[in-house]
Amino acid sequence: MGEINLFPLFLSLRVAATATLLAIVIGIPIAYLLNKSNGKLADFFDSILTLPIVLPPTVLGYYLLVLLGRQSAVGQFLENRFDITIVFTPTGAVIAALVVSIPFLIKSARSAFASIDSSYIHAARVLGRSESSIFVSIILPLAWRGIAAGVTLAFARALGDFGATLMVAGSIPNETMTMPIAIYDALLAGNRELANVLVLIMTTVSIVVLFLLNRLEKKGTRESR
Repeated sequence: MGEINLFPLFLSLRVAATATLLAIVIGIPIAYLLNKSNGKLADFFDSILTLPIVLPPTVLGYYLLVLLGRQSAVGQFLENRFDITIVFTPTGAVIAALVVSIPFLIKSARSAFASIDSSYIHAARVLGRSESSIFVSIILPLAWRGIAAGVTLAFARALGDFGATLMVAGSIPNETMTMPIAIYDALLAGNRELANVLVLIMTTVSIVVLFLLNRLEKKGTRESR
């Protein structure tokens, strides 16, 4: 079997961590705004944002290729103006992981925001607290458990993505080949021994990461009480 290349593992962890951080920055404000809105437009946007959960990853990858490919308007603009290429790069892998994982964070965070007793918010407004202050000091601490669960789900989904990442980033060795793609390539090559080792490594890492995230979530919950 030879020496095992751990680059796909480190790339998968880096891609998942970056995508999760972006999901936190983008997804939490979206979840909060959707929770405050009850109209049909909000329901429509919620449906669009939930699509990655139900659509096949290859379909998502196709949409991303159409949107960000070198022949698309966005792709040509980025390449001509900033010399940035998205497809078949680690950046493409991050974007693919973000798209497939952010709905889990948004759904979980929105449910957490909806479960907050509104009397706390009304009392803070009566006391003259600003909306930003209320959000940071009251809403986020009260919704912490749901947000943490969403972060855990988003990271796990980003870490294990295969279809969308393969479509957008490809399987370039030592550049865009994440762990799930490396396992797939090992199976295609008939190297079941390598595939078994990679699967074992991926499973172990996933369990450890989820365990640590769950411990951090419980610790934060105890400290917030």
